[in-house]
Amino acid sequence: MLAAERKTHHVVRDLKGGWRVIRGGAQRASKHFDTQAEAVAWGRELSRNQGSELYIHRQDGTIQSKDSYGRDAASARSGRARARS
Repeated sequence: MLAAERKTHHVVRDLKGGWRVIRGGAQRASKHFDTQAEAVAWGRELSRNQGSELYIHRQDGTIQSKDSYGRDAASARSGRARARS
C-alpha cells in the first residue's frame, strides 16, 4: 500500500472550542472532545482498530506527533520471521 493510500486520522483543534478526531479527507469530525488528551486516547483506539495512522496536531495546526497502527512491510517481514522460528 502506498503512503498516499493509507488511512489516516487526525486530532485537531476545533475552531469553536475543544478538539476533534477527523478521518483524512473527511469534512466532518468523527467525534468531538473537550480536551486534546481525550481526543488522542479515542483517536489511538480508533486507529488501532482500523489499522490507520494517527496524526496529533498542536493548537496552531502543525503536527506534534504521528503514530502508525497499520501494517507496513517491515512489520510484516518480522512477523513472518518470528512465525518460522
